[in-house]
Amino acid sequence: MNASTGVGGGAMVDGRGGYMGFVGVTTGGSSINRVFPSWARILGLPTDRLVGHDLPLDADDSRYRELVRRIRDDPAHRGALVTTHKLRLHQAAHDLFDEVDDFARLCGEISSISKRDGRLLGHAKDPLTAGLATEDFLPDDHFATTGAEVVCLGAGGAGTALVWYLSQRADRPGRIVCTDTDPERLAHLRAVADRGGVPPDLISYLPVTGDGDVTALLAAVPDGTLVVNATGLGKDRPGSPLPAGAVLPRRGYAWEFNYRGSLEFLRQARDQRTERDLTVVDGWRYFIHGWSQVIAEVFDVPMDPPTVRRLAAAAEAVR
Repeated sequence: MNASTGVGGGAMVDGRGGYMGFVGVTTGGSSINRVFPSWARILGLPTDRLVGHDLPLDADDSRYRELVRRIRDDPAHRGALVTTHKLRLHQAAHDLFDEVDDFARLCGEISSISKRDGRLLGHAKDPLTAGLATEDFLPDDHFATTGAEVVCLGAGGAGTALVWYLSQRADRPGRIVCTDTDPERLAHLRAVADRGGVPPDLISYLPVTGDGDVTALLAAVPDGTLVVNATGLGKDRPGSPLPAGAVLPRRGYAWEFNYRGSLEFLRQARDQRTERDLTVVDGWRYFIHGWSQVIAEVFDVPMDPPTVRRLAAAAEAVR
């Protein structure tokens, strides 16, 4: 999985070069508000201002279209990162963009809004972000050497991106099981996989109708399996997709996509870490990669691994 290449600048910045946006549910609680000014100095960005755009989870199409038009028409607005709303924003407002990238069209999501020469561009950065974050902790030959599988709890934008990355990975799992309480999200994921030419026997789709569905699934997967919370539960709203009493696979990986919030799934995984010999990963590196890749797109700056390491070190100081 290749990121952009180059080295960050490091010139001084101030707030007079416009601002970058952040579309989410509760953007004020994100660590990026403390991190962004230091990253702006490291990268030599023209501004260190970050402005949150909060939308409720049930926002209607008009709210998304109004926001995209505001970003498009405000010359001071450099662009934006989109978190929870990336699927809905694409659904409601993709026609307002002059161009969307291949991943955005394939996955039906927009996670990055940028501008070039008066044109409004939409990108889906999550497949790249998911790959970079996965490679930070998962051995390159994990699935080939262990026969492990993947259980992705949640088939929204983040889950779809992870599944797409895993389907293209050289060391591909033998099976990926995706769960969701919403059959429409599972249908959307299936459509993405079909359009992308993913082998039909690679992914299983499990509608969750009760706690027993996930509990039984986890009891049947091989040791070493990667289990991911891609639901948003524990961040945007309290809760966990892991039922009480459910047992994670021995010597497996438990990955919480979130790094802030009530984080019930992360706590459940840590409670089982010693007994089940788990590797437990939170969403911090996902956060680092997600933001650094969108900033690179919005400000048209290079983002090579050494630069990401500098940004990660700066972010750690305010974690």
